[in-house]
Amino acid sequence: MLKIQTPHRESEHEVAALELWDGNGAVRLLAHDPEQHVLLLERCVPGTPLAAAGQEQALDVLVALLPRLWKPAAAPFRPLAEEAAWEQAGKQFDRHLLENALDALSQLAPTQGEQVLLHQDLHGENVLAATREPWLVIDPKPLVGEREFGLAPIVRSVELGHSRRHVLHRLDRLTYELGLDRERARGWTIGQTIAWSVGSEYHETHVETARWLVEGQR
Repeated sequence: MLKIQTPHRESEHEVAALELWDGNGAVRLLAHDPEQHVLLLERCVPGTPLAAAGQEQALDVLVALLPRLWKPAAAPFRPLAEEAAWEQAGKQFDRHLLENALDALSQLAPTQGEQVLLHQDLHGENVLAATREPWLVIDPKPLVGEREFGLAPIVRSVELGHSRRHVLHRLDRLTYELGLDRERARGWTIGQTIAWSVGSEYHETHVETARWLVEGQR
């Protein structure tokens, strides 16, 4: 599979992430041309998105995949603390949601646990059915930070069901089965969801997700 990248902040170190994973739960990088931003990737056959399996099977798969992807990492990947500071800058939003998002990002960034490689956009359309393994992750938007942040794109995954019940169920199940801190995962998801909603075609659903999470504190 030939992939031609559009150079972008979020995909800046995609090659390094694929090399670190080395096919363990993710597609293999076969070759790349850094000057032309071209990647030759393992093809997933049949390539059916995980979202088509339904929420509960998707969560089963992701609970098994995530620990394999969370490899200790540092340079060249951007640290989550730096990304959190960038996401706080210049955002215009509903005041209550914005305050919650900014509070979460500012409090969580300096108090993180072990730093591992994270996929910022790991949702039901970025895991595909394959032959070498039943499911393989594609399209990393790599970052280094604590594991709780890595749940954010799954918790807000519209394609796995978009309702307060669905969102909180994903948060509860993932944190429980992976042994992670629910409140830290909730805070990171609020912060990243608000940041990613700006200019997104999913703006309204992201806002709803963030509101349900703000209301979902225990």
